[in-house]
Amino acid sequence: MAGRKTVILVRQALLLGLVICFAAAASRPAAANPAQMISDFRLKHGQKRVTLDATLTRIAHDQAEAMAAKDKLDHDVLGRFNTRVGPAGAGRAAENIAYGYDGFPKTLDQWINSSGHRKNLLLPGATRVGVASVKSARTGRTYWAMVIAGDYERPKAPKSSPKSSPKDSKQANAAKSKSGAAEACRLKILGLCI
Repeated sequence: MAGRKTVILVRQALLLGLVICFAAAASRPAAANPAQMISDFRLKHGQKRVTLDATLTRIAHDQAEAMAAKDKLDHDVLGRFNTRVGPAGAGRAAENIAYGYDGFPKTLDQWINSSGHRKNLLLPGATRVGVASVKSARTGRTYWAMVIAGDYERPKAPKSSPKSSPKDSKQANAAKSKSGAAEACRLKILGLCI
């Protein structure tokens, strides 16, 4: 009889333990995604929030995949950054890469504690981000890439109406010649025109 009571008490204790574990897990907030974590950091430092972008995520994934395939941490393993980021249409962009940590929170901490990477995370005018990781089949290292970008091209202003005066035409030509210099700058990275 005493053995049976012991078994019942053990079962009840296990059941109670499971209920407590599930309740604790349910009360915990869901883990933030990389864009949310980067945004939280940016907001604390006076910058605007960024949203996850499919094009930037693809660019980051391609970079992480190339680094994992060659087992080499290198910004140019897949080609020059300005060439790779061109299809995103951003006026300015930056990239952070890393390897070693399996999870994004530790990778983000590593970038935050590195002045150059921190500067990229706080890129002024950034509105979009892409983050990816790929594990090397050879070494098991996890390679990370983040692309953050902003200053996206705005829609072009409509052409002037045919009834515009010669003065309007001269002003439009002057504006075109001034904007021609801006058009020559295809990509800005950390304020540098490329």
